[in-house]
Amino acid sequence: MPIIRYTQTDEAPALATASFLPIIKAFTRPAGIEIEARDISLAARILAEFPECLKADQKVSNDLVFLGNLAKQPEANIIKLPNISASIPQLKDAIAELQGKGYSLPDYPDEVKTEQAADHKARYDRVKGSAVNPVLREGNSDRRAPRPVKNYARKHPHSMGVWSGESKSCVATMSEGDFKSNEKSITLDKGRNLRIEWSNPEGGQKVLKAEVLIQKGSIIDASLMEKKNLLNFLEARIDEARSRGLLFSVHLKATMMKVSDPIIFGYVLKTYFKTLFKKYGPTLEKIGVNANNGLENLLESLGELPQAKAEEIRDAISQALEEGPALAMVNSDKGITNLHVPSDIIIDASMPAMIRNSGQMWNAQGESQDTMAVIPDSSYAGIYEATINFCKKYGALDPRTMGSVPNVGLMAQKAEEYGSHDKTFEIAEAGNVQVIDNDSGEVLLTHEVAPGDIWRMCSVTDAAVQDWIQLAVRRAEESGTPAVFWLDAQRAHDRELISKVDTYLPEAVREKLDIRILSPEQATWYTLERIREGKDTISVTGNVLRDYLTDLFPILEVGTSAKMLSIVPLMEGGGLFETGAGGSAPKHVQQFLEEGHLRWDSLGEFMALAVSLEHSSQKYNNAKARVLSETLDLATEKFLDENKSPSRKVGELDTRGSHFFLALYWAEALARQTGDTELRDIFQGIARALTNASSDITTELLAAQGKPQDIGGYYLPDPRKRDAAMRPSGTLNQIIDQL
Repeated sequence: MPIIRYTQTDEAPALATASFLPIIKAFTRPAGIEIEARDISLAARILAEFPECLKADQKVSNDLVFLGNLAKQPEANIIKLPNISASIPQLKDAIAELQGKGYSLPDYPDEVKTEQAADHKARYDRVKGSAVNPVLREGNSDRRAPRPVKNYARKHPHSMGVWSGESKSCVATMSEGDFKSNEKSITLDKGRNLRIEWSNPEGGQKVLKAEVLIQKGSIIDASLMEKKNLLNFLEARIDEARSRGLLFSVHLKATMMKVSDPIIFGYVLKTYFKTLFKKYGPTLEKIGVNANNGLENLLESLGELPQAKAEEIRDAISQALEEGPALAMVNSDKGITNLHVPSDIIIDASMPAMIRNSGQMWNAQGESQDTMAVIPDSSYAGIYEATINFCKKYGALDPRTMGSVPNVGLMAQKAEEYGSHDKTFEIAEAGNVQVIDNDSGEVLLTHEVAPGDIWRMCSVTDAAVQDWIQLAVRRAEESGTPAVFWLDAQRAHDRELISKVDTYLPEAVREKLDIRILSPEQATWYTLERIREGKDTISVTGNVLRDYLTDLFPILEVGTSAKMLSIVPLMEGGGLFETGAGGSAPKHVQQFLEEGHLRWDSLGEFMALAVSLEHSSQKYNNAKARVLSETLDLATEKFLDENKSPSRKVGELDTRGSHFFLALYWAEALARQTGDTELRDIFQGIARALTNASSDITTELLAAQGKPQDIGGYYLPDPRKRDAAMRPSGTLNQIIDQL
C-alpha cells in the first residue's frame, strides 16, 4: 500500500493537524493510501536525543532521522508542515516544560566545563535552529503561487501601502569586512578529506573540525565576518538612524544561520546598549545574561538581582532607549522591540512586511514610521534595497495586475550557507584559519582572523548544481516563462556557480528559452519591472535567496508566503511537499488558548496534499489517487471562492470550520466526478450527510469558541486534550469516522 508520511510539528500547524489529519485519513483510505504521521516537533526531537534519560514508556522514535533516510529513497512521499526553528530561549522553555512533565532531561548548558556538558550541548544543538529542513531537503526547490491562490488575490487584493518618493526608509549594509567581502571559493578537482584548523605565528594550533568529506566537483567557500568592522558599522548606523529620525531595526536569520546570526544579534544589542554593557557587564554576566538571546532574556534575568540593583539597570535601559534612535517594534502594545528576541526578526518575513507597509515599521506608539533596515552582511541585502528604491520610484505594486515570480532554488544536500552550521566558529584568538587537505597537507583556503570574528565554511555538490540547472530548464520549458539565474560575478562563490552554468547550460538553450544571468540587484529590478507589467519571471537562485524570495514575492503577490505551492523533487525519485513558509504562528496559539479561536490557514496543507496524491498516482499508477488529487484542487478553488478561510475574530469561522468546508467541497467534487464510480458512490453519501448536517456542525464548532482552552502543554500537548479541543463537533466526527 502506498504510504504518505504526514509530519506532526509545532504550535498552530500541530493544532490544525489534529483537526485535519482525521479527514485526510478518511478520504484517502478508499483509494488504498495509508497516511502515516511522523512526529518531528521540537519536543519529539529533544526526547529522541536523550533516550538514556527516559523511562521505557517515555521513549520516542527519532522520526527526523527516519524521514531523512527515507528522503534518499525513491518511494519517499512526505508532506512537511512548518516547525519551530528553536532559538535558545525557545529550546530552554521546551526543556523546562518536558522536565515539568516528568522527563529527566539535562538542562541546556550555557557553559561547557565538562565532557558531559559538551555532549549535552552538542545533542541540544542538533535540535536548535533550523534542524529539520536541511535533513529532509534531498532535492532542489520548485515554489510557485497556485493559480487559484493567484486568482483569489487578484479578485480580493490585499493592502500594499502607499509609497512616496520622499520616503526616508532605507537598507543599511556593510561595504567591507563582511561575509561577502571576505569570501573565497574554489571548485575541487577531486574528492577530498578536509580539516579546518586555527593557528598563530607563535605555534598555537587547534583543529576546529577534524574531517569534512567533500566530493569531486563540489564548490567550497570560506569567509568571515570581522568583529571590528561590524561594530564600527553598527555604531555608525545607530548614530545615523538617530540623526535622521528613523526607526532602527536589524534583520537577520537566527534560525537557519543558527551559529553566526545569534552572535551578530548579540553584537547589535551590545552596541545599541553600549553604555549599559560597559557599566553593568560583569553583573549581567554573573546572572547568566547572554546578549545573543536578546533584550527579553536580559530583562527576565534581572529577577536574579536584588531589587534595587535590578531597578537601577532597568532605569539604565530606559535611558539608553530614550537617548538612542527609536527601535522598531515587533509588538507595540506589549512593548516588544526589534531587539527583544532574535527569532522575532527573521529577515525573510520582516523585510517583506516592512516593504508591504509603505517601507515602514511600527514605533512604540503603534504608528508607522520610516525605518532604517540594518542587514549587516551585504551578500543579499541589495535585493531589499532595490525593491525599496523601485517602490519609491513607481509606487506600490498592485496585486490585481502584477505578475508572478516562481522560484527554482538550489538547496539539495545542505547546499551553501544553510549547510554551514557545523563549520561555523566564533574565533577566540588572533591567528589564521585554514582549510587543509588531510591526505596531502595542501592548504586550500586561508583567512587571517581576530578575536570575536565569525568564520564559516560551506559547500555545494556538483550533483545538486546539475539537478538545479535541469529543474530550471524544465520549468522554463513547461511554463514558457523567462528564467533568471540570480548570480553575482563580483562574488567569489557565484563566479564558481556561473562557471558550472556555462558548462551545463549551452548558450543555444539559454537563447531559445530566454534564460539569463543577472546579479541579484539587477535581477530584482528586472523582475519587478516585469511583474509590474503583469508578466511572470522564474527566479533561479541559491539556497538563501530561495528562502528570501519565496517570502518576498509571495507576500507582495498574494499577501502571504504560506499559500505557496512548494515541491521538492527529491534526487532519488521521491517527493517532498512543503505546506508553505508561514512559520508556526505562535500568536495563533496564544489566541486559541485565550479565546478558543484558531486562525491558522491550512491552504498550504490542502495544496501540498493534492500534489502528494498526484505524485502517488503517477508513482504507483493509482487512478483513485489521481481522482482524489483533481477533486481536492476543485474543492480548494471553491473554498477560496466561497471565502472559507479562517477569520481572525472569535465567534466567526476558524481553522476547524475551514476544515469542515474543505471536507464538504471535496466530498461534493468526488460525488460529481465520473473518473471512478466506486469513489463516486462512497462520497455521494458522505456529501449528502455533510450537507444535511451543515447547520448542526457549524453550530457545534462555533459553540467551542469564546473560552480558554487547556491542551495540556505548549511544546508537548496532551493528545486527548488537544484532539478534544480541535475536534469539538461530534456530528462531523461521526460522519468522517464512517469512512
